[in-house]
Amino acid sequence: MNRNLLLKLLKKRQPAPPVQEQQHAQNTQHLLVPDLQSNLNLLHSIYANCSDVVFRTFYIGGTIKANLLFVEGLSNCDSIDMYVITPLLKEDIAGFADMKQLAERIISVSDAKPIATIEDCVWYAANGYPVLLCENEAQGLALGLSKWEKRGIEEPSAEVGIRGPREGFTETLRVNTSQIRRIIKSPRLKMETMKIGDYTQTNVTLAYIEGLADKTLIEEVKNRLHRIRIDGILESGYIEEMIEDMPYSPFPQLLSTERPDVTCGNLMEGRVAILSEGTPFVLIAPVTLFSLLQSSEDYYQRFWIATITRWLRYMFTLISLLLPSIYVAVLTFHQEMVPGSLLISMASSREAVPFPAFIEALIMEVTFEALREAGVRLPKQIGAAVSIVGALVIGQAAVQAGLVSAPMVIVVAITGISSFMVPRYIVGIAIRMLRFPLIFLAGTLGLLGIMMGIIAIVLHLCGLRSFGIPYLASVAIPKGGELKDIFVRAPWWMMNTRPHLTGDYDQYRQSASQKPGPERGDEK
Repeated sequence: MNRNLLLKLLKKRQPAPPVQEQQHAQNTQHLLVPDLQSNLNLLHSIYANCSDVVFRTFYIGGTIKANLLFVEGLSNCDSIDMYVITPLLKEDIAGFADMKQLAERIISVSDAKPIATIEDCVWYAANGYPVLLCENEAQGLALGLSKWEKRGIEEPSAEVGIRGPREGFTETLRVNTSQIRRIIKSPRLKMETMKIGDYTQTNVTLAYIEGLADKTLIEEVKNRLHRIRIDGILESGYIEEMIEDMPYSPFPQLLSTERPDVTCGNLMEGRVAILSEGTPFVLIAPVTLFSLLQSSEDYYQRFWIATITRWLRYMFTLISLLLPSIYVAVLTFHQEMVPGSLLISMASSREAVPFPAFIEALIMEVTFEALREAGVRLPKQIGAAVSIVGALVIGQAAVQAGLVSAPMVIVVAITGISSFMVPRYIVGIAIRMLRFPLIFLAGTLGLLGIMMGIIAIVLHLCGLRSFGIPYLASVAIPKGGELKDIFVRAPWWMMNTRPHLTGDYDQYRQSASQKPGPERGDEK
């Protein structure tokens, strides 16, 4: 077999614009031929040294030679024996005309796709579909008998809530799409699947609701996905980095979630979802800063409880970003801002500390981040215990040794607790990263440096885009209907409009006369 031919077969190029894609298909697709042995020779060359690939040769009705290609561990061998090989061995060849008739009359498999190229044989076999080839037939059949070990549906570990659904996405794409389809039963829910990755050929599905998601947004997402050229996709994070607007920003420009209810809620607001095979995390686009600070539980609790919780979340997000830098700035440059008695107490606690407040804050923050990362990486049974006990022991020992002061330990502890209020882990990481340059500015310029840092962050957020949508759109371009779900969580009977993301959209989500209450006699 020609080496260049094999390389072309194994490294199939990715989707291109429509015209180029058609030309590419004509140049590189290798059609099946009526000679079964020629097809098998080519497939044997492709699958050389692949012990898990099975070529099962048999005769239909004892006369017509056929071969079944499948991968052990990806296909259901029991179903292959029962519904494919056994009926074909017993079939009378007088009723056999072509592959289409074979699928309609003999093989009792619901999903039987005709295929015509070697590339299709390779792709379907890699996805668990047994491929049936027959003598004197230039077509084959890909049979939907895939079966492999997969994780069951469990509660999401990264987005835990008190009230709401307990189901989370899994690593199997079709299980994830079925969970979305089970919630949104309308046929207007569209799912388009493409393959990304030269070697992994990962299935990536774009989901949206026709009529709610703007066509311009859908086309933009498709174009960015089609432009990806990579050897493999192992997690949705690969896709996220390749389609975001500003890759050097610390802030995420797509929402990643493992909850089907969050995904469906965003789809019904006119956004699109990107699902990838092999990961439970689904990407949502576009997003704004305030949508990343919202929790799914906000919409399941009573509205006034959700509003108070949301304000607490905003406040502690600011505390997690600014508290250490404000403490350093006040102790270093602005002692007059501290009450006298408190200043004396803080000075006495810092009397034996050999480091300035700036170095002290950096030491404690780096140590706390190391403990938190260690707690994440350790097994769940001991991770939380190690992080908590480690923080207590190290903090107490550091204070007694005179390395840090007790107020600094309190500040770092409050900052760490505040960062846990951020509902999205990736947003919390961005805030933790920005905390260090703010501490540096506070240690060199005081409150002036903090203000310069805040202005720089705000300017960056104003220029940030998520698929063309301003990151601060809901605040920078305020609309009455959208403000009902930003600073407060209005009652559901008041949120009768959808957020306006881009282009044309279906504005109203419900009737305006939904206010609950007893029906009065004069209103009948």
